[in-house]
Amino acid sequence: MVTSPHGKVRIGVGSVGLRATDPGSEFDEFVDALERARIDSLWLPDLVSAPGVDALVGTTWAAARTRTLKVGTGVTVLPGRNPMLLAAELASLAVLAPKRILPAFGIRAATPSERQMFPVPGTRAAVFEESLVVLRRLLSEESVTHHGEFFTLDDATVAPRPARPLDLWLGGRAEVGLRRVGRLADGWLGSFLTPDESARARTVVEAAARDAGRAIDDDHYGTNVTVVLPGDGSGAAADHALHRAAQQRPDADPEQLVARGWDGAAEQIRRHVEGGLTKFVVRPAAPARDWARFLDEFVAELGPLESD
Repeated sequence: MVTSPHGKVRIGVGSVGLRATDPGSEFDEFVDALERARIDSLWLPDLVSAPGVDALVGTTWAAARTRTLKVGTGVTVLPGRNPMLLAAELASLAVLAPKRILPAFGIRAATPSERQMFPVPGTRAAVFEESLVVLRRLLSEESVTHHGEFFTLDDATVAPRPARPLDLWLGGRAEVGLRRVGRLADGWLGSFLTPDESARARTVVEAAARDAGRAIDDDHYGTNVTVVLPGDGSGAAADHALHRAAQQRPDADPEQLVARGWDGAAEQIRRHVEGGLTKFVVRPAAPARDWARFLDEFVAELGPLESD
């Protein structure tokens, strides 16, 4: 067990790469196995043009099949989506699966081919911030009138709304993005950061929140952990993971951003916890050839790190 003064340590599973075509029965088996193993959460990538289950549809399906599993998107691209309709969808999900829907948002898709799927009517950052404001208000207020640069609402209502407003988490690692988390969000989910960098990121978010007269819950700081596992084409998987890390962070040593094996993943998590993080999404660097074995190893190797 890893103890943290900032709250309970929880570790979820990212996409393991299920069948690209006809994924239905395998997705069901995978979700059911997560529930049986009492794994904290499942996180689905928002990859519109890639093969696989759509993130929001998959979230809905997984929540409907389970009773304890939390389901999140890592991360949903917000600019280019209609925040009013998204608010209605998330509100319904939160009512049907209370305390189990974990929305996290980002400013743009990770790849250029995906970015063309999300056209915006203005500067992406400005659209993102106004979309987030509209989304939050609709999820928390009985009636919303909003006249902004990009969206106009008069006495708009989303119903039913959850009894407790959803926590809205943001991704990002650039300074401006971290400050945005402090100003506008309820939590932060990072990626491709060393433990030292994630510790500093937390201080930036906290300072921005204080400056805005806000506070973010102590245990609402987390990150993704990419792990290269033996037996799944580990050489090619490592090369792919390191290449992707180098693309995302050309300023950093990719070897510091990718965990090698379960021991490496556990060590990264421990170091992130020391820096103030408590929530983690573990993603295999390559599609797991045997996801059942992956889950068994996940539970055995990382389950003991979670704290009560």
